[in-house]
Amino acid sequence: MKNTVFSQKIYPFLLDAYIWYLLTPERSLDTAYQAAIQIKEIEDKHFNGNKIDSEFTMHSTSVMDYFQGDLQKLLKTVQMRLTEFKASRWFANESKQKAAMKVGIEYSSPASILEKLEFIDQITSKYTNNDIDANYKNVNSQPVESSTDLVNSPQFIPKTSNKSPKNITKGKTNTTGILPRSILSTITRLQVELDPESEQNVVKNFRKAQQRSIISIRFILLLIIVPLLTHQLSKALIVGPLVEHFRNEKTVEVFLNGEMEEEGLLALQRFEERIKFEALISNAPALGAEELETKMKEKAEEVKKEFRKESDNAIKNVFADIFAVITFTILLLVSRSDIAVLKDFFDNVVYGLSDSAKAFIIILFTDVFVGFHSPHGWEVLLEGISRHWGLPANRDFIFLFIATFPVILDTIFKYWIFRYLNRISPSAVATYHNMNE
Repeated sequence: MKNTVFSQKIYPFLLDAYIWYLLTPERSLDTAYQAAIQIKEIEDKHFNGNKIDSEFTMHSTSVMDYFQGDLQKLLKTVQMRLTEFKASRWFANESKQKAAMKVGIEYSSPASILEKLEFIDQITSKYTNNDIDANYKNVNSQPVESSTDLVNSPQFIPKTSNKSPKNITKGKTNTTGILPRSILSTITRLQVELDPESEQNVVKNFRKAQQRSIISIRFILLLIIVPLLTHQLSKALIVGPLVEHFRNEKTVEVFLNGEMEEEGLLALQRFEERIKFEALISNAPALGAEELETKMKEKAEEVKKEFRKESDNAIKNVFADIFAVITFTILLLVSRSDIAVLKDFFDNVVYGLSDSAKAFIIILFTDVFVGFHSPHGWEVLLEGISRHWGLPANRDFIFLFIATFPVILDTIFKYWIFRYLNRISPSAVATYHNMNE
């Protein structure tokens, strides 16, 4: 009886462990495959589909160190899991495969396994010891083994670099030796300066940076000039004639909203008061009722034409702005490559600034948009937009917007500082806090 109870408790545990053991090749290969996918995502997102190399981007040293850390972790994961995959397949003979089928385990098809291995080879074959050490200053990385060799051969043969190990440059943070690091870095710098190809590399990098700057500035000018030209041309050639045709003076009201009407009334009152004031100062005889009424009618007609023109202009602005937004959106959709170059340009400019300059820009931005005096600026901006479109300035909406949007913007900005800037440039964050205090 005791043996039966013992077997009922222990047998499920042993079965789960055995199933876990049989699934080791699948699990190891999937883990290595997912790590290779992450490397591919970093290449596509930040290096335009190229290998993670400073040659293919203009990121700062801090940003490259961040990508370096992720690359080393992912390559190490690929290496360890492929080794585990090779070792587990060594013991996965035909009898164990039959046992796996009995417990309901279905292995992936050979085609699926080969497809994953080919993808892993395609990604990891770009990176060798020389590439990683020379570009990222890290000597802890190990060569990545060929995954197809792990399947086709029982022996593990690591892929080695064709270059001489003497060319490997050791990183500052990972090197421990007899000589001080400053001497080693000086020797490395002299080697670079004495390299016959160093001048060509400098010229190549300069031309790449120059081309990136030209493309970015040109794209920024296009994003500004093209929508403005579209706005003015559509307003003058398309929207303007249509609005003037349908807004007939006999059928359409002069004022679009009550605020315009109050402004027109205030203009007439000031005109009447000015006439009386000038008469009193000049000691001239007072104007008769008929003369005053005639001048008031002339002024009213002038106010009418002025506000009718302003109302027509507001309606034209609405449709012209729609055309400008459509043009701006089309530019963004058809210029994805330029957007990637522009992003690299801004990254290089922003992260290339000193810590004090970064802190200065952050404080200036936050004080203007979310600081103590920012509500007045938002109020002027919203009232200007309302007048541009001929809408009445809703004070309740403006106050509600001022009470919520700057707070949301401040929260997003603080999250950006905590989540990204604190990781990429912690010294800039420390400088920002010191200046802000």
